[in-house]
Amino acid sequence: MQFIEHLRHGTSGGAHVLIAGFGAEGQSAARFLVAHGCRVAAYDKKPEDAFPAEVMEEFGALGVEFRFGGPLPDGDYDVVVRSPGVPPDAIAVRTAAGASVPVTSATNIFLALCPGTVIGVTGTKGKGTTASFITEMLRAAKKDVVLGGNIGTPALELLPGIQQGTAVVLELSSFQLIDAQYSPHIAVVLMVTEDHLDFHPTVEEYVKAKMPIAAFQGASDLVIYNPDYPASVRVGAAGKGARYEVSAKRATEQGCFVEGNDIVIVGPAGKRVVAAVSDLLIPGRHNWENACAAALAASLAGAPDDAIRQGIKAFKGLEHRLELVREVKGVKYYNDSFATNPSSTIAAIRAFEAPEVLILGGSPKGSDFTELAKVIAERKNIRAIIGIGDEWTRVKDALGKAGVAGQFIEGKRLMKDIVYTAAGAAQTGDVVILSPACASFGLFENYKDRGVQFKRAVAEL
Repeated sequence: MQFIEHLRHGTSGGAHVLIAGFGAEGQSAARFLVAHGCRVAAYDKKPEDAFPAEVMEEFGALGVEFRFGGPLPDGDYDVVVRSPGVPPDAIAVRTAAGASVPVTSATNIFLALCPGTVIGVTGTKGKGTTASFITEMLRAAKKDVVLGGNIGTPALELLPGIQQGTAVVLELSSFQLIDAQYSPHIAVVLMVTEDHLDFHPTVEEYVKAKMPIAAFQGASDLVIYNPDYPASVRVGAAGKGARYEVSAKRATEQGCFVEGNDIVIVGPAGKRVVAAVSDLLIPGRHNWENACAAALAASLAGAPDDAIRQGIKAFKGLEHRLELVREVKGVKYYNDSFATNPSSTIAAIRAFEAPEVLILGGSPKGSDFTELAKVIAERKNIRAIIGIGDEWTRVKDALGKAGVAGQFIEGKRLMKDIVYTAAGAAQTGDVVILSPACASFGLFENYKDRGVQFKRAVAEL
């Protein structure tokens, strides 16, 4: 794209740019493009009063034009920069002459311009954990490393501080990857299962949206994928990068796997133990997979084994991801509010052998709860389920079809009541897990608000 080539050579070419979607990544793109001499207009379907006054003042002072509400505006734009929440097929902007305006994204711009070595991480669950794991390991190896993308800092804000020797670890969602035309040097593909069917019309389209993380790799690039998930294999096979496998279930010929208590890396130079599963501070077999993927990525990026081990031992997990909040009267409370799909909740349920009190439900994402219900039916340690939100009706229906005949508690809307009810159902030695398998809207602002309210209520027990 000519626009990106101009940016690569330090000029905008005087481009008039429309940013579609004015959330955190859209605002980051606006700052970046204004600094590079572009004339920028910002569009969002939300009304202007949905944005804080300080945001409007900042970008008004930068000369950004605003277009709020209604459909995407036509105009004599040279390019549209799509934000992650805007589907590519929803963008149909035309010039006065009727020509279609080309579309790119902040992810495309970053990957095209970044001088460092990019390690991209995608998957349905574990992206943020694995990206953070890799960062810890590379820091322990004294590498120049930055972390961003879908976690933390938008990628374009990192760009000015990145040098040729910088390792850039990016968490990449399907929303960011769907129209990407560049792939990172090291692509990490974790478990890919059903998710975001409120955005992607089908599971097949969701899987295809992940493929650009590897599809544009050349023979000198590297891709790490988990062979235990067929969709992950498809994404990993999309490009020409050298392939490595990671698994918590089986040995691999080239990659990283769990063998007993050992985390093992194997390759042309032989087989070596780099850490132990017992070194992990975060629970769950799915985190064994994440640790293997991170250890292999860090190793391929130049981290020695002692730094990998140190990183594994130091990482305490991320907020809202199976986060131990507190133990009260022998009951442990875990905040897994980030689990907004069934596969994430299945992983949380399988992380414990102790009796569990589950908090399930929320707002719709188009998920199929059949497999979740089947797993709950097979488990013998589910003491009670507290159902919340509009989607609980569908969850309960799936549980009934699977033959689940446990204790269901319904009708609670306030988090304080939900937590006190869970505490009343639990016994010493149990775990209470907020792992809803659904989005949070309706009862809460977002998954973070849901998790914060849960932690606050647990603190008050």
